[in-house]
Amino acid sequence: MIISHHISESALHVKILQELNVTNRAAAALQIESLVHARRPTLVTIELPTHAPSPMTLSALARASRMCESLGIPLTATGPGEQAPRLLLGHNAGAARPQWLEHGARHDH
Repeated sequence: MIISHHISESALHVKILQELNVTNRAAAALQIESLVHARRPTLVTIELPTHAPSPMTLSALARASRMCESLGIPLTATGPGEQAPRLLLGHNAGAARPQWLEHGARHDH
């Protein structure tokens, strides 16, 4: 199993259970896309397996982000654990690479 998920109110919460690689990246992205299309959530949250995700994990996250953006569904990503900072994604992030947002202050991680 690559991901797990649960629905809370109208939000879809996805947890990527391990770092993704070239052999499972597309499968994880497809599973997330299928969940979004089937559940039609108002928010998607993806919990990453580490605070320094692999390029393949970020690639799957970017694919999910583009799909959610096209559907008008906000997507946020967190590192492991409940108190993890939020990763800003998408065209509105205003940065060439992902930035971490913690307690309202922006800083590179």
